[in-house]
Amino acid sequence: MIMLLVAIFVIGYIAIALEHPLKVDKTAVALVLGVALWIVYALCADIFVPMVSGQELAEYVATTAGLEKESLAHQALQYVLNVELVESLGDITQTLFFLIGAMTIVELVDVHGGFSVITDRITTRNKTRLLWVICGVTFILSAILDNLTTTIVMLMLLRKLVSDQHERWLYASMIVIAANTGGAWSPIGDVTTIMLWVKGNVTALALIKFVLIPSIVACVVPVLIAQHWLKGQLQPIQNIGSAVSTVVTTKERKRIFYLGVGGLIFVPIFKSVTHLPPFIGILLVLGLLWIYTEILYNGKHLDRSQENRLPRVISRIDMPSILFFLGILLAVAVLEHTGILAATAQFLDDTVHNVYIIDLLLGILSSIVDNVPLVAAAMGMYPVMPTGTEGFLANFMVDGTFWEFLSYCAGVGGSMLIIGSAAGVIAMGLEKIQFGWYLKRFTLLALLGYLCGAGVYVLEVMLLK
Repeated sequence: MIMLLVAIFVIGYIAIALEHPLKVDKTAVALVLGVALWIVYALCADIFVPMVSGQELAEYVATTAGLEKESLAHQALQYVLNVELVESLGDITQTLFFLIGAMTIVELVDVHGGFSVITDRITTRNKTRLLWVICGVTFILSAILDNLTTTIVMLMLLRKLVSDQHERWLYASMIVIAANTGGAWSPIGDVTTIMLWVKGNVTALALIKFVLIPSIVACVVPVLIAQHWLKGQLQPIQNIGSAVSTVVTTKERKRIFYLGVGGLIFVPIFKSVTHLPPFIGILLVLGLLWIYTEILYNGKHLDRSQENRLPRVISRIDMPSILFFLGILLAVAVLEHTGILAATAQFLDDTVHNVYIIDLLLGILSSIVDNVPLVAAAMGMYPVMPTGTEGFLANFMVDGTFWEFLSYCAGVGGSMLIIGSAAGVIAMGLEKIQFGWYLKRFTLLALLGYLCGAGVYVLEVMLLK
């Protein structure tokens, strides 16, 4: 049955990769893939659950009235439906709510011309110089915000700067690489770094000290190559505020921008202070912005067709991308619950037994499947060793080589495929970047940056640890 699940996942993955030749939307394939894996898992629950979660199943049966008298198949199915599916949906919906909230905030800022605050300051029309500016801003923002939100903001901004679709795909692909590399060195920049930081596997200072420079290298190397693909000058910047200039003043436009972007920056602070999940913070910011825009338009007495209230703005967000994300996360959850991901990590440990190679392979694997369950599986495999541990296990102490390098590899490795990271999925959805196009143009580029940054990290360990 494990082979059946793997086969379904591989077939679905290939169908997603061949979206354009097959002329079947990737979102439809992703939804069918996620649901199909859950169907097989539910039908074979009596095989998988006792094998992977035997103790948890026994505790669930013991605490659920009347379940002890039922068959093993019924017990396992109930555990899947009432525990694992509910937990998976809880994790998935947190991500989706955050995504919906962030996309709506960005759309709200965009429809009011708020990004003119940035574009008015980007005066260069040189394509090469603009590439460096965009990648630099993305790298920095993704360390403060999450790389998903940063990608959304930068892609919306890119639409106002570059009119040619082919060139915009080049810039957008570099935004994906810059966002993933920027999030890898910050404790709040990526879901995986948050996991490692919150669980105490790494500390913020050590993560920044050892992963920042490799991340910069992993970003700069692709930029150095990609800049040769862009020659000449861009057409004049589109006037962002023209569509709303008669409705929203420059002062109000700036205020919406600062409230929106400031709210996004506030979310990690909100999480650190309240310990509530990030989607709570993003919904709070969205609600406050909603109230502000309602008050703004109530004072203007405009015709409804001239107003960009939030119910109208939310209809602009890309729902197919959200549904695609849902299907992929549902599929990955099954691979996690059935122990396939954990078994893969265990296989790497048994056959390789080298933390650098294991992390490098996990990073490459993260371009195929989501890096969150991969990192979770690695954290489950290796307990944090006490200070003073020697030998191979010393790599698993707090701020050990394995954990720091895992943060780099899991974050940066997802750039090798367009569907290998949340940033890539969003870019694929918003800009309609073709899987094959990215594979041909940027996979080797991202791999080169990934390996160069990895080499810098190994050099740091040799010299500084």
